[in-house]
Amino acid sequence: MRDITMYQSNGENELFVEQSVAQLPQLSGDTVTATIEIDAGQTYQEIDGFGASFTDSAAYLIHQVLDGEQRTELMSKLFDPQDGIGLSFLRNPMGASDYARTVYSYNDLPENGTDPELSGFSIAHDEADIIPLLQQALKLNPEIKLMASPWSAPGWMKTSGSMLTGQLKPEHYQVYADYFVRYIQAFAAHGLPTYAVTAQNEPLYEPQHYPGMLMLPEEQLVFIRDYLKPSFINHGLDTRILCYDHNWDRPDYPLTVLEEAAAEVDGVAWHWYGGAPAAQSEVLAAYPGKEVHFTEGSGGEWIPPFEQAFSNVMRTGIEILRNHSKSFVLWNMALDEQNGPTVPGFGKSTCRGVVTVNQQTRELTYTLDYYALAHFSKVIRPKALRLDSAASNELVRSVAFRNPDGSVAAVLFNDGEAEETVAVKLQGEEVLTFSMAPKSAVSLKVDSK
Repeated sequence: MRDITMYQSNGENELFVEQSVAQLPQLSGDTVTATIEIDAGQTYQEIDGFGASFTDSAAYLIHQVLDGEQRTELMSKLFDPQDGIGLSFLRNPMGASDYARTVYSYNDLPENGTDPELSGFSIAHDEADIIPLLQQALKLNPEIKLMASPWSAPGWMKTSGSMLTGQLKPEHYQVYADYFVRYIQAFAAHGLPTYAVTAQNEPLYEPQHYPGMLMLPEEQLVFIRDYLKPSFINHGLDTRILCYDHNWDRPDYPLTVLEEAAAEVDGVAWHWYGGAPAAQSEVLAAYPGKEVHFTEGSGGEWIPPFEQAFSNVMRTGIEILRNHSKSFVLWNMALDEQNGPTVPGFGKSTCRGVVTVNQQTRELTYTLDYYALAHFSKVIRPKALRLDSAASNELVRSVAFRNPDGSVAAVLFNDGEAEETVAVKLQGEEVLTFSMAPKSAVSLKVDSK
């Protein structure tokens, strides 16, 4: 008999609860309505991990608003692979994003100032809250990979003269590449290696009320090919470069970049706010061997009822992984009771954090995003290889992996409106049969014999 660990979410009152497999009701094969066949002989991408972002807002809430005991408990529950859910992929904004208390870069200057030597470059802002949390996370889980994405270049490098709106001036392409190098070197000096960067967060969106920078594909390919990659080579940096970092609905953008800069680009980063995850596979088919990463998806009040919101993360997460992504990264690690803090002038925020830190009461609450991430991260570990999995009933979604220790992990979601009796088979051998309520999730870890 294989040793099987099972976790189940069956509605708002039962979230990621470990189930005793021995106490499951005995179900006959006649009652099976969905069979999941896992083929360990067919493998796909290697997983890097699951996570979210220590935005300025999230880091402030966790590092300054929570007390030491709460923070220790939270960090363990987030990152410890045994005592927590073992998150292992973090995306760091390079400077301010929409979720920051102020608008800042690492090289802010008075109006009309320039600093081509980057003599004023400093990551002091991040040394207050962000870097201590990243260091603590890495101690809890040394397998964590860090990536970084800028929302904007410093204002003096842009056509707008501000971190809001505008484009990168061509005469500043080289100094901006140097800015990336300085960031990577500064974080490395704190024991924080940067696995990958993207050239620009959401390059096709030019927000009016928070940091952003329009970067057309023709601009991005030149910046990466002629400035960023050569600068990494000159400084001996092995940090990977991912292009795009925006929604599934514009696969033409990464295809344009890769057509001219395939040698300099290591992969493509995607968000979920438009289009469908199949875009990931479409671009990979055109450029095999390039890494696929899912780098941002936020839940929020636009999907208000609990069931719909939880279902969205589970359903979409499974499809993201089935479409070759090596990572599944949500957005803010923490937000407060007002879904903030946000940059001044942002307006009403509707995003949801992985946890909520109430600034008035200092209460810490784990949101549905925490439990949804748990369904993936607890059983699918870094360097796991995705296995082929097929369902006889399309309403039961599945994804499966083989972990480095030989165990097989499967994440299942019943997307239908009726209870299903599910049989999981590995290489044709029935491993387990159990019932799944409508809109419920199950994660299994089946140890090797």
